[in-house]
Amino acid sequence: MKISVKWLRELTNFNFSHEELADILTVVGLEVDECENLNEWVNGIVVGLIKDCQPHPDAQKLNICKVDIGVEKLLNIVCGASNVEIGKYVPVATLGSYLPTIDLKIEPTELRGINSEGMICSLSEIGLSKESSGIHIFEENALTIGQNVAPLLGLDDVILSVMPTANRPDAMSMIGIARELASLTGNTVNSPRDIKNFIFEHKNNFLKIEVKDINACPIYIGTIIKNATVTSSPKWLQQKLKVSGIEPINNIVDVTNLVLLEWGQPMHAFDLKKLNKIADNSNELKIGIRYSNNEETLQILDGSSKELNKKNLIITSNDVPVALAGIMGGKTTEIDNQTQDIFLETALFDQVVIRHSSKNQNLRTEASIRYERGVNQFELEIASQNAISLIEELTGGTAVTQSIIDNRSQVNISQITLRLERVHKILGPVWRDGLKSFITSEEVHNILKNLGCKLDLTDKISNVWSVVVPSYRYRDLHREIDLIEEIARIYGYGNFCDELPYKTEPGKLSQEYCIERKLREAFRSTGLHELVQYSLVKPEKADIVLANPLLTEYSALRNNLLDGLINTFAYNQSQGNRPLNGFEIGKIFHSIDGQNRESDRISGIMGGTFLVEGRWTTGGKVPPMTWYKSKGVLDSIFKKFKIIVEYKTHKEDKRLHPERTASLWLNNKFLGIFGQLHPQICQELNLIGAVYGFELDFQLLLDTLNQETFLTPTFKPYSFYPPIELDLAFFVSLDIPVNQLIQKMKEVGGNLLKEIELFDDYRGESVPERQRNLAFSLLYRSNERTLTDKDVGTIHNKVRESLVEEFNVTLRS
Repeated sequence: MKISVKWLRELTNFNFSHEELADILTVVGLEVDECENLNEWVNGIVVGLIKDCQPHPDAQKLNICKVDIGVEKLLNIVCGASNVEIGKYVPVATLGSYLPTIDLKIEPTELRGINSEGMICSLSEIGLSKESSGIHIFEENALTIGQNVAPLLGLDDVILSVMPTANRPDAMSMIGIARELASLTGNTVNSPRDIKNFIFEHKNNFLKIEVKDINACPIYIGTIIKNATVTSSPKWLQQKLKVSGIEPINNIVDVTNLVLLEWGQPMHAFDLKKLNKIADNSNELKIGIRYSNNEETLQILDGSSKELNKKNLIITSNDVPVALAGIMGGKTTEIDNQTQDIFLETALFDQVVIRHSSKNQNLRTEASIRYERGVNQFELEIASQNAISLIEELTGGTAVTQSIIDNRSQVNISQITLRLERVHKILGPVWRDGLKSFITSEEVHNILKNLGCKLDLTDKISNVWSVVVPSYRYRDLHREIDLIEEIARIYGYGNFCDELPYKTEPGKLSQEYCIERKLREAFRSTGLHELVQYSLVKPEKADIVLANPLLTEYSALRNNLLDGLINTFAYNQSQGNRPLNGFEIGKIFHSIDGQNRESDRISGIMGGTFLVEGRWTTGGKVPPMTWYKSKGVLDSIFKKFKIIVEYKTHKEDKRLHPERTASLWLNNKFLGIFGQLHPQICQELNLIGAVYGFELDFQLLLDTLNQETFLTPTFKPYSFYPPIELDLAFFVSLDIPVNQLIQKMKEVGGNLLKEIELFDDYRGESVPERQRNLAFSLLYRSNERTLTDKDVGTIHNKVRESLVEEFNVTLRS
């Protein structure tokens, strides 16, 4: 927002420079992005009087002017403007001056053989208008020749570009900035003008207003002003708009823009005759506020035609769209030089509704920006009265009737209890005269009073106040801590002591985070690369879709990590890179019973080989990843953390091979899945032969490893006695998982059975149908003595018999 320092001085008194003003506003949270001194636009441009004007002998459209700028000799200036006249006061750019708007430095030149010693300027060349039909002629009669033109053109000013934060919609107006400055200086805010208190007969038979959705439009004020004369605005009004970046149009439209800049309240003026014509010139004007349907169009003031839809809130006359509510008016009802009667709209529209409508039409205006931030509903009537008063004054019109639809919900500006003790505890000591002290109760009282708060001292001994915040700050001041923040902001952050707390403790990582780091390290140590992906995905398979997405491709929240890794694997391969072996730890999002939930997962993908030994050992080819090698990656991590994970058959995940997929269980709780990608997916994505993926419940892993059993390091003494290793081979049904067989062997083998290793899995010739041949190596060892063949033979036979009894295996050894 552009702030005129000159205009600001009219609203509140302050005696510091614009540089100091910019610093002060920035420190209190209203960041000043840029300072623009308008004097630089007219540096070297002075008032000149045209003494003589003769046609150029060799150019039909040029004139040779003699101009007096208060120096000894008249300047000879060649000018091509059609409106140049003898006796007129004009702005003259002297030699050596620079016009930044058109990037031109004035130097002596020769035009068709005639020397020119300066330039008579138009407003567009100075930067005060986009286009000009000729040079600018000052309307004043008695001007001082040679004086700087800045005061005459309203350029004796500095413009600050202020960027209020989202929680400060009150600062999106000149009055708001003046209030902020007054709170810092202790001064008051001057009223821009005397406001006439209009009293209307609200019961009228002509003007009817109908609001379809009171949440989208809580209040709508429509005022009819008759017998107005549309003309150019006075000079003071045009100057205020120009320095604020708004082009003057006519006295009615300019008033609505002035009130928008002053009070932050957007409003719009319609031509009443045109509105009534749309309503078939009936005896009743019906103004409606509703959402559009999908079959309506509207030509807006900038000349473009907009196709409306259900996201657009519109203003209608006789149910015909005439304006995009809160954004821009329609072309068919605009104010022009023939306008005599006006319908003035002042309304409060919902922030979210205007934001969606503005984004939907890709159209942002000064009005929509303020509605999106939030307009102060308590000063709606004040802004409306200001606009009506000015329109009557500048157009000679008369406000005859007004209709109000008011469905504003009662905003309860609650009383906030503020304790001086709490202020001291939060803010700490301040520097005063080189000594440490605390903010006094008088200072707290004055700061909040200057902010517009009403204070009532409820406990004089303990200094406890009951505070009521001003209506224009009710959106962001709700709690005691908010008031304390305001005290610190106004008092000045630089005035507080910068010291460490009385008690300090060294920082440390939480136990959960330490475990997470160890898990990440473990996965990286196996050769997997850590990956990071967007949590936003396409909406096809997602549970949660964003209401206001930036892009269609990223309009939903992911509900698993593996899908993203599969796509990443395919993209990486399509770029000619090696097969991607990686993992990711991240959040996924679900909707359960209507409630949105998030949880942590760890997922990975593997294909090809890790090629630790070099490609020359494989003849330059990348060998396919096997089930056991990929499973070994996971098992090595589980073994490192000494957790026992059980593998069970799993056929429910359509992304994975139904015969090569396992569900993982930890302490009888579902940990996740692991398996080979389905061949059909590999074919569709043109992936290499075999790709394996897994997805685990990261929180379950974290909770398990956070138990005392895993956190406390333990030492197990190794045995000094030799082991006895025996083989065990048998035929067993394909339906029985190896994991169940191993569990049974461990159960029967007891403490003497130390290790079990599967070294052969054969299916084929000489093996019964629907069975396979498994061969295990069982290692027996005692920590107390050397085992005999008899000791081991007894236990080994029990293991064999238990397998026959429970799993009906056919022993081979």
